[in-house]
Amino acid sequence: MTDYHKFRQQLDTVLRTLDVNKVRDFLISEGHWSEEAPADPEFAMWMMIAGSQTLKDLHPQAKEWLIGHGHSDEAQAIFGKETSSRKGPQKTRGQKNGGPKRPAQHKSKPQKFPSRSQRQK
Repeated sequence: MTDYHKFRQQLDTVLRTLDVNKVRDFLISEGHWSEEAPADPEFAMWMMIAGSQTLKDLHPQAKEWLIGHGHSDEAQAIFGKETSSRKGPQKTRGQKNGGPKRPAQHKSKPQKFPSRSQRQK
């Protein structure tokens, strides 16, 4: 087992506790964090959980925390566009009545607008 693999397993075990102090202490002891950094260790913890493939069962909780604490952009970057904090099943485009959510747009010929010099005449 490589050193990184062993470290990653230990980190995931500590992340699973959801205890920011344990995560912080572990990362400081491993030389990845300092006493001063990061500025927001709880945010960093939830971002690590969100990015861990082995902690997929905690992803909904991480997404909810990120959105609930003003980090919607980060949640969207990790989890995709569906970053609503609403609970329950979400309908996606095309599910209702078997058709698209928006009405079809009709193409028309492009309109020709007068150039600036023609308008000023």
